[in-house]
Amino acid sequence: MSALKEKLYEKIQEHRPRTTRLLKEFGDKVIGEVTVSQAIGGMRGVKSLVTDISYLDPMEGIRYRGYTLPEVFEKLPKPAGAEMPYVEGLWYLLLTGDIPNEKEIEATLVDMTNRRTIPRYVWDVIDAFPSESHPMAILSAAVMTLQRESRFNIEYQRGISKMDYWDSTYEDATNLMSKMPLIGAYIYNKLYNPGAGHRYPDSSLDLGGNFAYMMGKDKPYDDVARMYFIIHADHESGNVSAHTGHLVASALSDVYYATSAMINGLAGPLHGLANQEVLRWLQGLNEQMGGKVPSTEDMKKYVWETLNNGQVIPGYGHAVLRKTDPRYAIQRDFCLKYLPNDPLFGLVSKLYEVVPDILREHGKAKNPWPNVDAQSGVVQWFYGIEEYDFYTVLFSIGRAVGVLSNLVWDRALGYSLERPKSLTTAMIEDMVGAKK
Repeated sequence: MSALKEKLYEKIQEHRPRTTRLLKEFGDKVIGEVTVSQAIGGMRGVKSLVTDISYLDPMEGIRYRGYTLPEVFEKLPKPAGAEMPYVEGLWYLLLTGDIPNEKEIEATLVDMTNRRTIPRYVWDVIDAFPSESHPMAILSAAVMTLQRESRFNIEYQRGISKMDYWDSTYEDATNLMSKMPLIGAYIYNKLYNPGAGHRYPDSSLDLGGNFAYMMGKDKPYDDVARMYFIIHADHESGNVSAHTGHLVASALSDVYYATSAMINGLAGPLHGLANQEVLRWLQGLNEQMGGKVPSTEDMKKYVWETLNNGQVIPGYGHAVLRKTDPRYAIQRDFCLKYLPNDPLFGLVSKLYEVVPDILREHGKAKNPWPNVDAQSGVVQWFYGIEEYDFYTVLFSIGRAVGVLSNLVWDRALGYSLERPKSLTTAMIEDMVGAKK
């Protein structure tokens, strides 16, 4: 048993009695109410999920295992000469709740590197897709194809104890997390850079560094990859992609089924495509301004025109946050160092100066501050990833870190099959006295 898995087992043994006691002694306690608008409007805000992996704080942004993002980037170990932490370090943190020390991160790196081998039949499935296919469809199919390798499926058929479900789920999750960056890079080269051929992974490189290598990108794109995967890793359990993964896995489907479903949810335009919309809007603005950074007055005019036409400013506002998204701030600091003169980043900076005050004056935005999407597409574009459709693949690789960590703990704590109760419209009308 690896050191990480052994530590995870200790944490599971410590945590199980807490969940058991809550169910046994406090199972009938009410912890929330549901309004009609929540029932009809997608259950937003309904307190009905449990995860210890991440929490979205309205003032501090996403917390991973209690740590704010600035703390995560400060405390997690980094590769020699790198500015961004190991993604493997975040994997360790999300699974155990602990910041790995030097010995622990080295062991995790070796373990995950040894799991990178991908069966030939997976490459064959990817190659069989037409070159016009959407990369998210290919990614989902490639992950589903790997289901043949599921340890959990084999162990379940043998009749293992429920208390041991987490063990083979951990093996599947670690295997898949180690492989997804390789699959993503292969899809990119197949669709957008076919002349590059297939690069085999470099066992001397960590997850982020190896992804950059397989994409054919020089430094500091390795840090871009680490940063991107870490800030997109999780966002509580209620967003479409994370919740879809939980929902499918609650039926005891293995992590390959669940992650493929997660990818499918993330592909929707109301979820994972926001950074594309931001980039399109910025490029339209850039074209209108003739490639020059507009003056403050010109920018204010453009923003007001957008709002007065009934449109939103893409990349601004958030359902929960009430300040600048820390994920935006981390990317902004990187851009200030590595692409301060980039025209698109110039537009992003100018927007940051004028949009919050305009949105306050406009009065329709609860949060006038930028979110993660206001910056992320600009960074990828600068480093040559100009294919919008691929951005969600990058998002998927990062989101898998959080979702797969959650699925291991879902199995460890024996969370139930999800089965919300539905009502008819007539029932709701009766309950609230809305019938004519």
